[in-house]
Amino acid sequence: MPNLIVKANHGYGRVAHVTPQSAGWTYVGFDLHRLRPGETVSAETGASEVCLVFVTGKGRASAGGKDFGSLGERMSVFEGKPWSLYIPQDSGWSVTAETELELAVCSAPGLGSGLPARVISPDDLGQEVRGKGTNTRYVTNILPEGEPADSLLVVEVITPGGHTSSYPPHKHDRDALPAESYLEETYYHRLNPPQGFAFQRVYTDVDADGTRELDETMAIEDGDVVLVPKGYHPCAACHGYDLYYLNVMAGPKRTWKFHNAPEHEWLLKA
Repeated sequence: MPNLIVKANHGYGRVAHVTPQSAGWTYVGFDLHRLRPGETVSAETGASEVCLVFVTGKGRASAGGKDFGSLGERMSVFEGKPWSLYIPQDSGWSVTAETELELAVCSAPGLGSGLPARVISPDDLGQEVRGKGTNTRYVTNILPEGEPADSLLVVEVITPGGHTSSYPPHKHDRDALPAESYLEETYYHRLNPPQGFAFQRVYTDVDADGTRELDETMAIEDGDVVLVPKGYHPCAACHGYDLYYLNVMAGPKRTWKFHNAPEHEWLLKA
């Protein structure tokens, strides 16, 4: 199994790159581009659908031969909601930065549904508060299962310093609907202030021989990407440092049905 953490690159250009081949899985791809004003990034979607998330900054976007104009407005992931652009398979796209721009390219298999390219504006996005006490976090649904797409699920979360997230631990690594869906997942992490760190553990249940197939605990720094191929995957934000992450999920069926770790499920009733 590949290393589960893709370390931050604080330069310009394509600063994070995850493919199904590099991750050792089937569905999810994730790239992050950091552009100076006037710089352009472009690509073909091929057999994949893509959701471009304007993480920070502004850029002029086109896709499928259509000019979508200037998108993006926030300059920090800890302020406001993002602009995004959904692009179906077999389409070309291009974005030219108008300010310093961080652009996430979230990808998963297209299924030939014929959906058109469309802008997803901040006004289109639902927000919710999950958890309570020191498990409170703030969720913005960019491409939830109630909105049209073939495979992609995209969401961003802010976890205040001293709080936990993706917790109590849950997993979605079995194609066993309606109880659980199989979804691969990436976490793109940011911290405020950026010199901070957080923790994420990715682990599976104890096997019959008393061991775990997967059990990795990682110190997360600003800009890191974590791969979740299977297992539970909770996060903890350290005191004084708020944690942001952008999640991309995809699998054989576009639905998020998770299984809580039984030994920690009591926390939901506490």
